[in-house]
Amino acid sequence: MRYTLLLVATILPLGALAAQESQSSTAQPGQAHVTTPEHLNWGPAPAILPAGARLAVLEGDPSKAGPFTMRLAMPAGYRIPPHFHQVDEHVTVISGAFQVGMGDTFDVGKLTTLPPGTFGVIPPGMRHFARADMATVIQLHGVGPWGLTYVNPADQPNTATR
Repeated sequence: MRYTLLLVATILPLGALAAQESQSSTAQPGQAHVTTPEHLNWGPAPAILPAGARLAVLEGDPSKAGPFTMRLAMPAGYRIPPHFHQVDEHVTVISGAFQVGMGDTFDVGKLTTLPPGTFGVIPPGMRHFARADMATVIQLHGVGPWGLTYVNPADQPNTATR
């Protein structure tokens, strides 16, 4: 159960993240930085993810070394195939119902639904997959650079058709 709640499935090609403008780009070191929901700068999620999701970077640059925070908005039925990350993945469910399973193959029977407010950490190399049963927003934070490796290379989205 602990690993099931330790989560997530998500993300991110280094190049595409660099294209997302950080909300903190104007903040000076040592100053407080606050971003309210209506001021998030949403854009398409990086091409490493299946089409349909949106991403907003709140802090830092996930493609570079250093701390970052971002949000991923997924439509109902959105799926992320089995994958893993090179660094710890920290996830908080903001809204909706995020479903996560552990393993090398997408198995609906292994999904656990995580309600808003759920927080999890999944260690580097742990294979996992995810689905948004309804429109869902998660917040991801950690220390970059961050990327995503699909267990099955055939699951890599076809970026030429996006």
